[in-house]
This record gives sequence, structure tokens and C-alpha cells, in this order.
Amino acid sequence: MGVGIAQHRLAEVVAFAQIGIVGFDGQIELEALRLYGLPEHAPALLCGTPTLPVGPREFAAEIAWDLPNLVPGATSLLDVAVTGCRQGDLADAALVSSTRFIELDAAAWTNNTVRVMARNISPSATFDLGPATLSVAVTKRRVP
Repeated sequence: MGVGIAQHRLAEVVAFAQIGIVGFDGQIELEALRLYGLPEHAPALLCGTPTLPVGPREFAAEIAWDLPNLVPGATSLLDVAVTGCRQGDLADAALVSSTRFIELDAAAWTNNTVRVMARNISPSATFDLGPATLSVAVTKRRVP
């Protein structure tokens, strides 16, 4: 089985290139792959895949969130822009708050967006917090 080598020069207007290696008649073992270019034209590695741990693996964002008045059991939703995350990535959120009765849940809702849900888990207290810092962290999935 032979492997074809292709050389292509990309124009300056090209933002990025994706390289794929496919074995048509069986598995291919890649020994080395080198990309050549001037350092000032070297693009940043955009992202990895769940089975290939390369590129950015963690993304984060912080914003101010002024939660509405939450009665017991009430919830509030907020979509947070987290550039680079993909639907299904693992997401977590933390709120700088003086109460332990606000439970947070976060999910990478769509590409580049994390949906955070705040729930009042107190059996009797109503909370009306002022603006607080919401931190969101996203980690790409890893498949063993």
C-alpha cells in the first residue's frame, strides 16, 4: 500500500486548513507529519477532537449576572458565550454568592454557547441577589 504526498500552497486569505488522512483499504499508522511555513504565517491550532487530545481543551468566560427574584423551586436561565466550546462538551458554572441555596447547572447548549440554570433549592426562603460574577468553564470530552 502506498501513501500519496500532496503539496499545496495556501493563499494569504485562507484562514485555516484542515488535514485529514484516510485509509481506504485498512488502518493507516501515521509516523510523522510536518507542516512547513514561516513562523509569522503559522496559524494557531484551532481545536482537537474527543479522541485526539490536541489544541485547546478548556475554555472559560466570566460575566455579571443579576438573578431575578427566585422563590423556592424557581429557576432562571442565562446563555453565556464561550467561544470554542461545542455542543456536548462538559460545562460547569460557579456564582459568587452569599447563599448556598442557589444551585447551578451548566450545559454546552450549542456551539459557542453555554446555558446556565440557577435554581432556588431552599424549602422556604426567597432570594433576590444583586449582580454577581458568574464563571463558566468548559472542557472538551475525552473518549477513552
